[in-house]
Amino acid sequence: MNTPDKILESRALVRFQDCDPFNHLNNAAYLNYLVNAREDQLLAHYGINIYDVHSLGGKSWVVSSNQIAYIRPARLMEQIVLQSQLIGYTESETHVELRMFNHDKSELKAVMWGRYAHIDLKSQKRTTHDQTLMELFQQALLPVEGENFEQRASFLRQAYAKKSVPK
Repeated sequence: MNTPDKILESRALVRFQDCDPFNHLNNAAYLNYLVNAREDQLLAHYGINIYDVHSLGGKSWVVSSNQIAYIRPARLMEQIVLQSQLIGYTESETHVELRMFNHDKSELKAVMWGRYAHIDLKSQKRTTHDQTLMELFQQALLPVEGENFEQRASFLRQAYAKKSVPK
């Protein structure tokens, strides 16, 4: 198997229906843009369609927690870049960082950490990842600076304020 990409990336356009009266992306819509991008990226880069229950052996992931920091507003009709990467995992959970940028990635708009529990959809209970997924996670893992979300968000805010783009 080829080494998988560690940072997944896609683009989107901020749409009118997702904006507030000030033509800024609505706070709740940030979540939708980031999570939808991750779903599309998993399919494009790893061939994982989280909605194809049959190919996943009757298992998929559900959100167990989200943390988000809004750094700069995304504006109506702005092209944005959405990145995601696996920053941690266990036998039954994945931990993902998602970032939103302006078109050339010089301005960070938001950062989010999401935890996703692996669920057996028939029993509706948490289950373990199979060996194939664990091997993919091992290869795709790319930890980040900061021990917790607040530290990470602060680190990114400072880095982008200084224009010293971090890894």
